[in-house]
Amino acid sequence: MTNLRRRKFESRSTTRIFLGMLLAMGIAQALFMPVVVAGQDRKATTAGTAANSDVARGKYLVENVAMCGQCHSPRDANGVVDRSHWLEGTAVPWMPAQPQANWPLMAPRIGGTPPASDAEMIKLLTTGIWTNGQPLRFPMMPFRMSEADARAVVAYLKTPSAWK
Repeated sequence: MTNLRRRKFESRSTTRIFLGMLLAMGIAQALFMPVVVAGQDRKATTAGTAANSDVARGKYLVENVAMCGQCHSPRDANGVVDRSHWLEGTAVPWMPAQPQANWPLMAPRIGGTPPASDAEMIKLLTTGIWTNGQPLRFPMMPFRMSEADARAVVAYLKTPSAWK
C-alpha cells in the first residue's frame, strides 16, 4: 500500500471511529435520558422543600447523568477530576479526529454564577441552543431536558454548598 493510500485509509478509519463514538453517545442519550428524567414525582409542600428537592435533583443530573464535571472541571496530575475546582471550566480534554476550525478549546465555567441567565441556561438545556441562537458546538452534547430538570440543574449549578 502506498503512503498516500495508507494515509487515506487511516484518515477514514479515524473519522469512522470518531463518528461512531458520537453516534453511540447520541443513542445512549436518546435511550437513557428520557427514562432517567421522566416520572420524577415531586410533592413538595413548601417552597424551601421544593428548592432543596430541585438542588438534589440537579446534583443527580449534573453528576450522574450529564456528567458535566468531566469536561467543565480541571483534573489533577493523576487525571482525577479536581473537586476543589468543580465546574470552574478547563481546557477541552479532547480534540476532533479531523481538524475543525470551530472546535472549542475551553469548556466554560458553569458553576457558581453560570455564564448566562437562568432563562438562557434553561433554553440551552432544553433545546441545545446557546444565547447567540446557534446550536452548541461539539463536544458539548445538545441536551433535550425537560424544563423541570433544566431548572433543577440551574439550581444545583448556583448552589456551591451542594457540590460537596
